[in-house]
Amino acid sequence: MLSLCAFPQKAAKKLVWEEDFSGDTLDTKVWNFELGNGCPDICGWGNNERQIYTKNNHELKDGMLYITAKHKDSSYTSTRITTAGKKEFMYGYIEARAKLPIGEGIWPAFWMLGSNIGEKGWPLCGEIDILEYIGKEPHMVFTSLHTQDSHGETINTKKTKFEAIEEGFHTYAMDWTKDKIAFYVDDVLVYTFNPENKTEVVWPYNQPFYFLVNMAIGGNFGGPEVDDTIFPQAYILDYIRVYQ
Repeated sequence: MLSLCAFPQKAAKKLVWEEDFSGDTLDTKVWNFELGNGCPDICGWGNNERQIYTKNNHELKDGMLYITAKHKDSSYTSTRITTAGKKEFMYGYIEARAKLPIGEGIWPAFWMLGSNIGEKGWPLCGEIDILEYIGKEPHMVFTSLHTQDSHGETINTKKTKFEAIEEGFHTYAMDWTKDKIAFYVDDVLVYTFNPENKTEVVWPYNQPFYFLVNMAIGGNFGGPEVDDTIFPQAYILDYIRVYQ
């Protein structure tokens, strides 16, 4: 049974950072662009994804970030941004408000990676997927964690059905403490990860993490099939907030 219990966690904390996308361009003191197709290091971004990331598939409009996936000829383009090395957080209540794109083959995400990824590599650095959605499974929201203990596989995960998730804006959040990570959709608790054995390979979540926002096309999770008739598709973020 889903429970409505996010308000106490958020209310007990102070807003320490907010990205409200109110400017004309992304703040480069906060955001980085990751460009291309991942080659030569991780072609297909490690998931056999089809898109090429560019700076041209995003815009700030009406106080929101629009990431628009496009298809032309045999190519797909999108945008991927991160706060690596610029805005990193450890613990807190973290929330984004977003409107999802729709259609088979799209794969928007709001997620985090451990800031020590350059030193430790993935998945030992840890990954937190606050929101993943794949168009081939309508109405489903995925919340997941990737660790060395799971060899990067998605075993610490929950798929939750929300019939109207594609309609309008919704909030996607997590409450992250030294003991557990709890995920929420529209303030509804959907999944909690609280392992007893908190070694580095099981619990890399005792260090700063940075944000990633992107929309992939196809790939191992979002594909393999892509409906070319759906494009363009926009993934819209209203804000990202961190409470501690």
